[in-house]
Amino acid sequence: MNALSVSTLNNQIKSLLETTFMGAYVEGEISNLTYHASGHIYFSIKDESSSISCVMFKGNARYLKFNLEMGMKVLISGSISVYTPRGSYQLMCTKLEPSGQGALALAYEQLKSKLQLKGYFDSSNKKTLPKYPKKVALVTSGTGAAIEDMKKIAIHRWPLVEFILIPTLVQGDGSACDIVQGIKIADKLACDVIVVGRGGGSKEDLWSFNEEIVCDAIYEANTPIVSAVGHEIDHLLSDFVADVRAATPSNAIEIILPDINEHRMYLDSLRNDLSSTFRYSLEKKENEIINYKKLYEQNSISTKFTFVESEINILKNNFNKFFEQIIYNKELVKENLAKSFEISHPDNKIKKGFAQVIKDKKIIELDDLKTSDEFYLESAKSQALCKIINMTKI
Repeated sequence: MNALSVSTLNNQIKSLLETTFMGAYVEGEISNLTYHASGHIYFSIKDESSSISCVMFKGNARYLKFNLEMGMKVLISGSISVYTPRGSYQLMCTKLEPSGQGALALAYEQLKSKLQLKGYFDSSNKKTLPKYPKKVALVTSGTGAAIEDMKKIAIHRWPLVEFILIPTLVQGDGSACDIVQGIKIADKLACDVIVVGRGGGSKEDLWSFNEEIVCDAIYEANTPIVSAVGHEIDHLLSDFVADVRAATPSNAIEIILPDINEHRMYLDSLRNDLSSTFRYSLEKKENEIINYKKLYEQNSISTKFTFVESEINILKNNFNKFFEQIIYNKELVKENLAKSFEISHPDNKIKKGFAQVIKDKKIIELDDLKTSDEFYLESAKSQALCKIINMTKI
C-alpha cells in the first residue's frame, strides 16, 4: 500500500466533506463569539456533547438584522469547509436565524433595549412642537400616496404652512442611509418641524425606520421631529425616538397643524368677548368720568365760592332775621317800659288826696314804717319830710 501525504489526505477529506455537506442546516448554541475588525464573525455552536467551529464572512454578515450573543440558540444554513493547511474544518454560515424567534423581531428588541439604555426614549429629551408652524420639512418618498394625503389635509386644515419635500428612499437597500441624509438636510433648513415617514407596508418594507443610524439621526437633530410610519398598528423604533409619534402620515399633519376653522370660531368668540369687554370698560370709564366730574364740581373753586356765597347769604338772612328779632324784642321791651313808665308816672298814679311814701329813695308801703321813722311824702308837684309820731294799725 502506498502512503498518502498529509496534504493529499486533507485534500481528499476536503473534497469528501465539502461535496457531502454542501447544504447543512444546523441548530446549536453560540459560544466563543468574536466580531473581527474585518467584518467577519467567528464563533462555535454546540449542544450537550459536542461543538463545531463556524465563520460568517463579511459579505453575509452584513445582512444580519440582529447581533449574535453568547448562549443564543440559532439556526444556521451553510456548508462544511476544510482548511487543508491545518486539517481543520468549520461550518461556513450563509444565513443565520434565531431559534424559535424571527430575526427581525429579535433585532427590534435588541436595538430597542440598547436605545432605551442610551436615553433615546426619555421624555425629558423630547422637543415641543410649535403651536403655529410656518415651514415643515417632509422626509419621505416624493411619489407615494402619503405625500398627497398630507398635502390635502394641510390645505383644508392650515393652508398658511409651507412644505419642503425632501424626496427620500424609504425601503430597500440603502434606504436607511437615504433617510439619515434627508433628516440631516432638513435639520439645516430652519424648519419648524420635520416629518419622517411613509405609508403602510410589510415589516420588511418598514424596517429602515428600525435601523440604528436612523434612530441616531432623529435623536441628534435640533429640529422637532414627528415619526409617521405605516399604520396605527405599526410601532417602529423611530416612533419611540422621535419627539412625537403619529399613527399615519395624515395623522402627523393633523397633529402638527392647527385647525383653521377652530381658530375662526375662536377669533369670533374673542371678538365678541373683546366687544363686550370694551363696552363694559367704556361704560365703567364713563361712570367714573361722571363721578369725577361731580366730585370736581363739588370741590371746584367756583363751587366753593358759590357755597361760601350761599352760606354768607344764609348767614346774612339769618343775621337780618336775628337782628330784626332783636329790634322787635327791644321794641316790645321799649313799649312795655313806656307803658310801665306811663303807669308809674306820678301824674298818672297819684290821685287827689294821695301821695307816695318814699324812704331811702324807694317807694314803700305805709304799713312798712315804724314809730320815729323819717320819710317823704311825695306828689307830682311837691315833697314833704315827715316823721312817725304814733303808728296805729286800722
